[in-house]
Amino acid sequence: MLPPRQLAALRQFVDDELMRAPLLADQVVHGAGEQMRKGLPGMTPHERAVIGDLLQALQTNRQRIVDEYVLALREQVVGELDRGAPAAVPRAPKLELSLSLVDEEAVAVDVGIAHAIEAIRSVAEYESRELQTYVSALVGDMDVARDHNPFRAETHAHALWAAAKALPLPRGYQLGFMRHAATPLAEVLRKAFAGASSRLESAGVTPATHRTLILPAGSRRPRPPELHPDTGLGSIREHMPVPASAGASRGQLETLLREADAEWRSLPPEADVAARGQLLERQRARLVDGAPTRIDQQVIELLSRLFDAILSDHDLDSDLRLVLSRLQAPALRVALRDPAAVERDSHPMWRFVELVAFLGETLPEPGDPDRERSLRLVQGIVDRVVEESEQTRELYSWAIERLNQLEQHRFHERCTAAADEIASLQALEDRLVAASTPPSTMHGALDVAQLDTVPAELIDGEAARRKPAQAALAWLEQCRPGQWVRMFMQGRWVNAQLLWPGERHELFLFGDGASDTTWAVRRGALLALHGENLLDTLRPRALVRDAAKQVMRRLA
Repeated sequence: MLPPRQLAALRQFVDDELMRAPLLADQVVHGAGEQMRKGLPGMTPHERAVIGDLLQALQTNRQRIVDEYVLALREQVVGELDRGAPAAVPRAPKLELSLSLVDEEAVAVDVGIAHAIEAIRSVAEYESRELQTYVSALVGDMDVARDHNPFRAETHAHALWAAAKALPLPRGYQLGFMRHAATPLAEVLRKAFAGASSRLESAGVTPATHRTLILPAGSRRPRPPELHPDTGLGSIREHMPVPASAGASRGQLETLLREADAEWRSLPPEADVAARGQLLERQRARLVDGAPTRIDQQVIELLSRLFDAILSDHDLDSDLRLVLSRLQAPALRVALRDPAAVERDSHPMWRFVELVAFLGETLPEPGDPDRERSLRLVQGIVDRVVEESEQTRELYSWAIERLNQLEQHRFHERCTAAADEIASLQALEDRLVAASTPPSTMHGALDVAQLDTVPAELIDGEAARRKPAQAALAWLEQCRPGQWVRMFMQGRWVNAQLLWPGERHELFLFGDGASDTTWAVRRGALLALHGENLLDTLRPRALVRDAAKQVMRRLA
């Protein structure tokens, strides 16, 4: 939550921009109409008739469209300020089962929103980033730790869809308007973002700065060592800066390692990341000085830098950083005994680190009871690892197995909670298949790319962005219960788990990782999402490899 003074300044900025929103929305409607008119000469008579209907509806409902755009924009922005943290679009309430199927019509809306977001980001990227630095300075975040600007691409894209729904025309026409309006919206926002930055500058706001390293002219630093594609960590150990000599004995190093373990055990559980980082820094200095060989010194320095990079990852929540920070001391013991640990990022120790981080991505937000319960169990596994005097590959393989068991337990709990819904969906799927209901007629669903009421110009260029149908089919066939996916669902990106695939592969039930929300999705909708690059398997991030690259950049 922002301090009162910064929050008041942000609210004043928001109110000022919202006053300009009606003019912005009117310019978008005008731009969409002009774009339609420009394409008329190359259209068939039927296509010109469709565009004529759209232009007529825009003219007679122009004020209503503008009002809906401004209302949706205001609700999202003011709602975010009231919550005190950026959030995605408000989630739709869970409907009754007979109305909750996500079909091709719903996917067509998500595709339209996603393309509008992409258009805004590609056209107004520079102006958006510039405005981000000014708004960050307005709220006192001079390092631009996160985006405090509530007028993001996603916010305007959802406002555009709210405006499109104001047209008293079928869904296909509304989606057609949205496609035509996406580029004009991006151009208008590019100017609006630049104007907002200028106004903040005139008000005396000095922009914050993204952290960027600029090398001095006339000098070139050595290129960092390359990451070997097989090992992942390559030979960066050799580039670690260490003292000129090492003179301690192996026994002295063992004593220092035992002392380090004792310090970790005595650290209060409530100690924050900063306190743990200070302890690790003190230990690193003692261990480097007490290492018997130069290679040991380099290993200690490398492990310290790798964990520093991992723990500074902005995508890791603070509770996960606390868990992972405890692994640095035992990881050092592994690396000093097993050279493969600093040569290959496939070592079980690193795999365990990445799987813990992946679990954090699939859990609810910090503060949620389910997340806290799961992380307590993870902390128990980490405690067991830290307490072991012999740090071996087998120990971390055991930890990975326990983590997998935890994930399986969570999955079975989720399926048990959804048992009634799964039974009803299976019965519905049987009826659908028996009746041979075409996907496009379910709940009035539409495949926008095939509608004869939508001109071909509306979907030009879409085919180039889509994956081949065979790829989508192959992906869907290999999906298994428990698999995590990243998908654009109901206007936002979510991490979801496949809870149940229908026996006839017509319906699929997904559970939101951040809440107890579930979505029953038709096969055709999934294929459409995958084809539009809005759905794919969610895998653990290459956290260690990314950290190694960051270390190499710093060395250079």
